[in-house]
Amino acid sequence: MRTRGLLTAAGAGVLGAAAWWRTHPSPCPYGQRFWVEAPHPIITRKRLLEILVPSPGERLLELGPGTGYYTLPVAERIDGGQLSIADIQQEMLDHTVRRAGHAGIDNIEPTRADAQALPYPDDTFDGAFTITTLGEVPDPDQALRELARVLKRSGRLVVGELFGDPHMVTFGSLRERATRTGLRVEHRLGGPLGYFALLRPVGS
Repeated sequence: MRTRGLLTAAGAGVLGAAAWWRTHPSPCPYGQRFWVEAPHPIITRKRLLEILVPSPGERLLELGPGTGYYTLPVAERIDGGQLSIADIQQEMLDHTVRRAGHAGIDNIEPTRADAQALPYPDDTFDGAFTITTLGEVPDPDQALRELARVLKRSGRLVVGELFGDPHMVTFGSLRERATRTGLRVEHRLGGPLGYFALLRPVGS
């Protein structure tokens, strides 16, 4: 009976923590980076490359790279181009740059930045992507506005989300946010348990 009580209490604690994280958006702390380094079912690297289609010479932006799970394979695809990575945590940026250096990748430009006020000029990037990050931003709509602003009119944005993430942005919610922020959803890979969505600036 005591064991059952402890398990019940532990389960309640986990649910309580998840509920708190859901209502208090915040990035995954660097000390808990194992969460972002674990394999990502459904929203795999292969699927990201399929929907983002990074090409040689492009300038791309990744918002919230974590420790570089998706960063490195994208950077390898844009030979002669540049991948800018923006994160509010300097430790994540430093970790990603170290990994890139060990892999011989030198076209990554790190910048510590708030997603709600990106330090890039308008119409800078050919494409951008942000994976399991949007829901961690206090104002996701503002983050989308900023991403739309820094994209070229012909650019594209890929948003990835995974069920189980306490900050998951559902596809329905993303579609509604897109209409408020100058973006339109063009295509989706995946379903309710995890998806990549391709968005473009309205009018492109």
